[in-house]
Amino acid sequence: MPATVVIGGQWGDEGKGRIVDLLAQRATIVARYSAGNNAGHTVINHLGTFKLNLVPAGIFYADKTCIIGNGMALDVRRLLEEIEQLEARGVSTQRLRVSDRAHVIMPWHPIIDRLDEELRGPLAVGTTGRGVGPAFADKVGRIGVRVADLVDGVRFPDRLRYVLDYKNRVLTRLYEAEPLDYKTVLAQYQDFGARLEPFVADTAVMVQQALDRGEEVLLEGAQGALLDLDFGTYEFVTSSVPSSSAAGAALGIGIGPNEISRTVGVYKAYQTRVGGGPMPTELFDEVGAHIADRAQEFGTTTGRARRCGWFDAVAAAYTRRLNGLTSAVVTRLDVLDDLPEIKICTAYQLDGVRIDTFPASSTALAECGPVLETLPGWQQPTSDVRRFADLPAAAQGYVRRIEELLGCPVDLVSVGPEREQAIWVREII
Repeated sequence: MPATVVIGGQWGDEGKGRIVDLLAQRATIVARYSAGNNAGHTVINHLGTFKLNLVPAGIFYADKTCIIGNGMALDVRRLLEEIEQLEARGVSTQRLRVSDRAHVIMPWHPIIDRLDEELRGPLAVGTTGRGVGPAFADKVGRIGVRVADLVDGVRFPDRLRYVLDYKNRVLTRLYEAEPLDYKTVLAQYQDFGARLEPFVADTAVMVQQALDRGEEVLLEGAQGALLDLDFGTYEFVTSSVPSSSAAGAALGIGIGPNEISRTVGVYKAYQTRVGGGPMPTELFDEVGAHIADRAQEFGTTTGRARRCGWFDAVAAAYTRRLNGLTSAVVTRLDVLDDLPEIKICTAYQLDGVRIDTFPASSTALAECGPVLETLPGWQQPTSDVRRFADLPAAAQGYVRRIEELLGCPVDLVSVGPEREQAIWVREII
């Protein structure tokens, strides 16, 4: 059975966790393959509201194996807290597994994250400050600590001493910060390693064996394709290696690319972004404020207010092509219920020239103005609708127009945060 990848088609916060929670019903394994606790998913089900940073959204099904893949940067403290919180609310984590090849966020990473942002001054990226970027930088720089190191009681002390000596020189000489104490860090992370060890496995083998048995595997992306290190709005992007796009899924979980045959892109019915970086359709008027207020647009991980704007079909078509989408999902359609008219960006104006492609330069994108197409609003509630044909005609028309501009079928429409507030147009899995 081929694997299915779920990615965010915008700048993150599209509602991927909710969609993974829905699709997980048909999977045996649900696996996160990228990013770290700088990403967050909110899932609402019969047990309540859950905000997850690291544990895959399939954890709410007792018969699913949930995997934290090798492509993630793992804050072990946060993961252990998340496990405790889930267990305290009656959610079993016995089928959770962590890749022995995942990199660990160590105590110097958040410090460097914060100090580096200060050093950048007006060029600061606007990171979450969780240390994810520095952890991935160490991964590429070949001085990281992996889960396999952390749970190795014999070899971990020597590995830690070597890396910490290096990092203390960076902290004191570059950032003029206080060094970290070896004995304190060693004791703390030996404890973390002992608590984490029961969850650790060669998860790539587990996933491949499930695929060989013909079982369904769901690969859960984090953040959004427009934050991809290679193809996003560089330098206002994520540092995740592998990428935030579907292309990174096989690498981030440890399977061959031929094992993936379905890619699902999740898009909000409008556009949002957190932190710095260009956003051509951003609204600074009462409509933008209305969308933000109605949707309660605050980040799951940071609590920061999200910038809101009209749906950007240029960017959406770009991420559809980049990820080879086979299905699209439109979320939060109900947020637009009150608006008398709705606009979609169908092209950009740059230096007086109309363009319909996504610029590589974030500076150029910041200078782009949106070419907007106006569609009628429906001004009717949609949150109780469960069949596409029962949506107001204008709402159907809006979804179909997004589908047309995307060049990909919209197979699912979300009209609220609850698990059952979904309109299936066509089965995805």
